[in-house]
Amino acid sequence: MLDELKQEDVIKKAGGRFKLSTLMQKRLVQLNQGSRALVDLDVEDKMSVVLQEILQDKIYLDDSDEIQIIGEDVAPTLPDINPLDL
Repeated sequence: MLDELKQEDVIKKAGGRFKLSTLMQKRLVQLNQGSRALVDLDVEDKMSVVLQEILQDKIYLDDSDEIQIIGEDVAPTLPDINPLDL
């Protein structure tokens, strides 16, 4: 697993070493909170799962440093507006 971290592909895919560490940390938090893995690996090591998700272009950090999942349609959340307030 540590060899994968040294590969330039994973660093480039994440957008640099800092973004890679941010992406990995945030995704590990999601997995620890019960999110499902986006890759099919037969390992218990969540770090390996996150690395494979990055290498397989399943996740990335957007401009606001939030994790985005490729292929997942997310409807934008709109604020609750009361027509009487207008």
